[in-house]
Amino acid sequence: MRIPDFQLERFFARYEFSVPYLLCASDVEGWPMADVLALADDEVRTLWDGLKLGYTESMGHPMLRDEIARQLFERLTGDDVLVFSGASEGIYALVNVCLQPGDHAIVVWPAYQSLHEVARSLGAEVTLLELHESEGWALDPARVRAAVTPRTKLIVVNAPHNPTGMLVAEPAFRDLVDIAADARATLLSDEVYRGLEVDPATRLPSGADLGDHVVSLGVMSKAFAMAGLRIGWIATRDHALLDAAARFKDYTTLCPPAPSEILSIASLRGRDRVLARSNAITSRNLALLDAFFARRRELSWVRPRAGSIGFPRVARDIDANAFVDDLARDEGVLLAPGRLFGRDDGHVRLGFGRENLPTALERFEAFLDRR
Repeated sequence: MRIPDFQLERFFARYEFSVPYLLCASDVEGWPMADVLALADDEVRTLWDGLKLGYTESMGHPMLRDEIARQLFERLTGDDVLVFSGASEGIYALVNVCLQPGDHAIVVWPAYQSLHEVARSLGAEVTLLELHESEGWALDPARVRAAVTPRTKLIVVNAPHNPTGMLVAEPAFRDLVDIAADARATLLSDEVYRGLEVDPATRLPSGADLGDHVVSLGVMSKAFAMAGLRIGWIATRDHALLDAAARFKDYTTLCPPAPSEILSIASLRGRDRVLARSNAITSRNLALLDAFFARRRELSWVRPRAGSIGFPRVARDIDANAFVDDLARDEGVLLAPGRLFGRDDGHVRLGFGRENLPTALERFEAFLDRR
């Protein structure tokens, strides 16, 4: 299999650990290890203290799968969950078992590159359904229905959305579930930012709760702020698809890392506290960004409705790529240029989940003042 470079990950490989202020990071400030262990109840602490570093169950620890189902879904059980080493592996496995050469996929775009690039590498035709800033990045289900063909096998939506912070309204989301059912296609609902809604009342139901043909993708990295655990999952009541993904996973990581599984159980059981911390950070930072964008007329954005990222635009007479490079060199502040998402039109991804955002904004503003 031949696949193009993952542009965003190559960008991070160059900059992520050499620039002090990651103003483009998509995750929330990571939890200290001691604080994660403090979340553990007696049962989980006993598991941790007695842990042996051998192979684990390929589907994931039964307690972890049960906890994912219990904490994040209304109608699923642990038998409906397959654990991966991060969400990226889940995407890779699922797309590989869903699509063959000549099949058709519809992917809401801009998007995390693997959501469409893996399908292309398999010889599938991919329709990128573009969101538009002029429409508030809104997703119209009618456009998805119009894109369906007799060969459509997979529809992909990411909500809350990376990189724009868009959140589909619930009636529209339920329409997407119905459209995929009518097409006899799998709907991949990328829910890695679920739990980070600006207004908690707008939180969508988990897709897998709404239909047997829907697969929900989740991870400990974003809303749970524990990217270093490298634990992700897919959840679906389509057990034939789940079994196929499990068999594919035998050729990738085989099984999840044992310490990460136990820490994830503790974190999921402490979900309310974990999400409260994440939302406190993003809420404080979003207020600072509101004031920042009100002052800086050379920048504009559609205010995110959920997640920990937004997709602002620099003024049309500014080269966004040079702008990003100069900011990183002069101030140690990193934004992600829109070209990493296929949008070389002045947009940049800005993350607001890190606790050093106030200092990063001060340095960003100093850079703008000099320009």
